[in-house]
Amino acid sequence: MKRLFSFVGLFLVVGWFWGYKLPELPTKVKPVKNVIILIPDGMSMGGYTLARWYKNGAPLAMDDMACGLVRTYSSDAVIADSAPAATAYACGVKAVTKNIGVMPQKAGMPGVPAIVRGEENRPIANVFEAARLIGKSTGLVFTCEAPHATPAAYSAHSPDRKLYDDILEQQVYTGLDVVFGGGWKFMTSETRQDKENLLAIVQSNYIYISNRAQLLALRPGKKVWGMFAPVDLPYEIDRDKEKDPSLAEMTAKAIEVLSANPKGFVLMVEGSKIDWAAHANDPVALIHDILAFDEAVRTAKEFAQKDKNTVVIVLTDHGNGGITIGNSSSDNSYDKLKIHDVFRFIKSAKTSGENLKNLIASNSSPKEIRKTVASYYGIPDLSDEEVQEIQKASTKGSPSLSYIVGPMLSKRSYIGWTTHGHTGEDVPLFIYSPRNDHPTGTLENTQIAVLTANYLRVSLSETTRRLFVEAIPEFEKKGASVETDTTDPNNPVLTVKKGNTTLRFPVNKNIAFINNQTVTLPGVTVYINKKWYLSQDGLNLLK
Repeated sequence: MKRLFSFVGLFLVVGWFWGYKLPELPTKVKPVKNVIILIPDGMSMGGYTLARWYKNGAPLAMDDMACGLVRTYSSDAVIADSAPAATAYACGVKAVTKNIGVMPQKAGMPGVPAIVRGEENRPIANVFEAARLIGKSTGLVFTCEAPHATPAAYSAHSPDRKLYDDILEQQVYTGLDVVFGGGWKFMTSETRQDKENLLAIVQSNYIYISNRAQLLALRPGKKVWGMFAPVDLPYEIDRDKEKDPSLAEMTAKAIEVLSANPKGFVLMVEGSKIDWAAHANDPVALIHDILAFDEAVRTAKEFAQKDKNTVVIVLTDHGNGGITIGNSSSDNSYDKLKIHDVFRFIKSAKTSGENLKNLIASNSSPKEIRKTVASYYGIPDLSDEEVQEIQKASTKGSPSLSYIVGPMLSKRSYIGWTTHGHTGEDVPLFIYSPRNDHPTGTLENTQIAVLTANYLRVSLSETTRRLFVEAIPEFEKKGASVETDTTDPNNPVLTVKKGNTTLRFPVNKNIAFINNQTVTLPGVTVYINKKWYLSQDGLNLLK
């Protein structure tokens, strides 16, 4: 038995599929019951440090978990988009911009395997799918909308992150046990091209909740889906603390529900709008969302320390904004800056730039703008040019006020930014493991998926082989006739006929119809570039 266990461990580390080799790990780890992954999307080291100084240097929950760095580049670029970055963490493969849980179409970065012709866009299994096959529960917590890049990579497969209809339908049918976040707008038939009423499907298969009171009153026992906003939740600084749950509250409830499964669970928690604040160069929204995320880390770490059979992995997917403490205004005074110099206005701020649009009308006078900014940011000296920028941004179609007010505040706070986009530096890695057997040093982002799989003792490559077989050639080998039914072009169906047997596989669902009898499958059916991918169980329905 011991020899077999060692073999399985080795196999998991060195998995192969379609000519692609999953990365190895520098150290072996022992299995645990649960894994919690927390991702502060777009959190650069400058923002992390700034958040700690906001607390006058008091330690963050993440601090004592720091153990290494992660390289974040994608298959063909130095700087990663969130979709391939999350795909690396969830699936163990470097993909390209927009890719969600599929093989890349391009390579080019050093060390990235060459593209296997014909395998572009093939779905690849994520750690959630592998965990479910061995009976574990899975959950997602986030502050963006459900089909956004990071939650999508752990629960769907699409060549394009913008295909929200496909992604969300897969999320509904993939078998998640807990979903907490935003995005109910994308679940209604009125907003979907395929006219699927996913909200009704969720309400018939889950406990459905929509506010903080319902979340706190929830008791374990059934699957739960919580949508607390039509799209994204507010920034932490703007959150209605009576109505909107915090990230830590959602994390705590997710752990409570998922831990009822004696076989264990995997949970991904994303501080989604840290990234959005960094894009806007808004230090106020950034700091408050990082601190809210850190409270979620504290919640997860305290559970793990008590449980003694849970690993907590914390890491961002990429940097963003190029934020620094110190800017061109401090070229000759950087060594004299005090905490007050940096935080004088930041600690006076009462709202994010995003929410400022609700406080400044498009026809506001310069006097009204100056009064509002002084009241909510403590800035008494707006220039005429700054007032004009705010007026322009307040009109319909102009850039978000976050992109205007954030830099104004940063300039006065000696905070520098280099870009409104992502950045390509290595990012910090934080891990708590009960046996202290986690790797240290510098890892590839793809190694995080392998690390997660090894802690769970599952095989990503075997899961891919089981869940995502290219269906048409396999059915034709069995002598069946196969066609894609596009009677409803927004809801294509794979139709397979042989003798008296007719199989129908609707896209993005985990069900099949065999002569009109419904069968549940272990994974969703995916349709990409006129190729159908479904589980081996689905293929086996045809004798």
